[in-house]
Amino acid sequence: MMKEFLLYIKNGTIIDPIGNRLYKGDLQIENGRISRIIRKEGTSFGKDPLADAGAKIDLTARKEESISNVKVIEGEGLMIAPGLADTHVHFRDPGFLYKEDIYTGARAAAKGGFTQIVLMANTKPCVDNENTLSYVLAKGKETNIHIASCANVTKGMAGKELTDMERLSECGAAGFTDDGIPLLHKELVREAMERVKKLHRPISFHEENPALIFNNGINKGKASEFYHIGGSPREAEIDLVKRDLELALLTGADVVIQHISTKEAVELVRRAKEAGAWVHAEATPHHFTLTEEAAIQKGTLAKMNPPLRGEEDRLAIIEGLKDGTIDLIATDHAPHSKEEKEKPITEAPSGIIGLETALSLGIRELVEKGYLTYPELIKAMSTAPCLLYGLEGGRIEEGAAADLVLFHPKERWTVSEFASKSANSPFVGESLPGVVYYTICGGKIVYEKEYCEK
Repeated sequence: MMKEFLLYIKNGTIIDPIGNRLYKGDLQIENGRISRIIRKEGTSFGKDPLADAGAKIDLTARKEESISNVKVIEGEGLMIAPGLADTHVHFRDPGFLYKEDIYTGARAAAKGGFTQIVLMANTKPCVDNENTLSYVLAKGKETNIHIASCANVTKGMAGKELTDMERLSECGAAGFTDDGIPLLHKELVREAMERVKKLHRPISFHEENPALIFNNGINKGKASEFYHIGGSPREAEIDLVKRDLELALLTGADVVIQHISTKEAVELVRRAKEAGAWVHAEATPHHFTLTEEAAIQKGTLAKMNPPLRGEEDRLAIIEGLKDGTIDLIATDHAPHSKEEKEKPITEAPSGIIGLETALSLGIRELVEKGYLTYPELIKAMSTAPCLLYGLEGGRIEEGAAADLVLFHPKERWTVSEFASKSANSPFVGESLPGVVYYTICGGKIVYEKEYCEK
């Protein structure tokens, strides 16, 4: 008797970030995994498979067919990529549920094409203990995507005493970080690196020396002069990045430099990698898209830590993505309420949401402008994050998990309503390329674009 398949995606342009290629083909999915890949006859890897991708779609022909137990998705005009993975996300749960919770965060992630999320640990209470970690992971399992979480490096995020990293690792911590709070004691940082190396877990650092900052969230320069405030100088980032890269080389730990913002820090990471350090760096979409001019134009909606810098810094981040110095694109999705963001520039919290705009910004700023190919973009947004944190995903291969995003690379959408509880984005009102049509996690459709959106 012929086997019945649960999901069949046909005629899509498949992005293979590991093989660094694009090709036309079909995917056959059953029991949550890719059971077969059918490469289309006559499709050559040397030929441009994007010739058909992004073609005008007849929405009436895109309605899925139901044949027995087979659900068929017509992928003509769509690109099929591994589900995106974001290893720097704040869902504010527990403690700040009016900004975001794990359920709404998961919906925002699915809408943006993400199937893997790693949460930061600066909740209330913070994730410095087994009970809070268990709460977060259990609630994550109730969503329709994969949600992992980091645990804290120090107890109470006070920067004085290390957590029970071994126990937290046993309980499922994907990594360790005090993101939001820089760690200032060098010997404590060194000990933390030595311990996570033995646990085979990454450790991530928020690199801003508060001793050099007066009024954070705004770059010390043109933007701080505009607001007549002290601002955050680039030296605050450079100082701690230099220290932690030296310790990374010394200890051999997997060290992540979070949300890199300065050209000097990019160069320091480049040199550390050349010297053999197991170091990684994150670039956020807002740091490779915007400069401090946005902070002047958008006010608190473009206030974040570290702040938006100058054009030379933005271009250095893009160059770092091009040559592999920066191997991760992470959103630092940081929801805040409208009331909080309407406070004066020195009082409003830092951070923006990013899950629903990240793919589009990557397409517009990196692919369409010729800096990265689609496989290179997806490698930074899916494959590399999954490899670093030991997550399943980041590849389209027979036998691999059916975690996928299907998107139209050229169709445009206007940033307006969000699945997130919050709307603190400087991109509201912008027209962006890259419309997500389906997000599939574990072989199940967890997000589907409405065909009759108004």
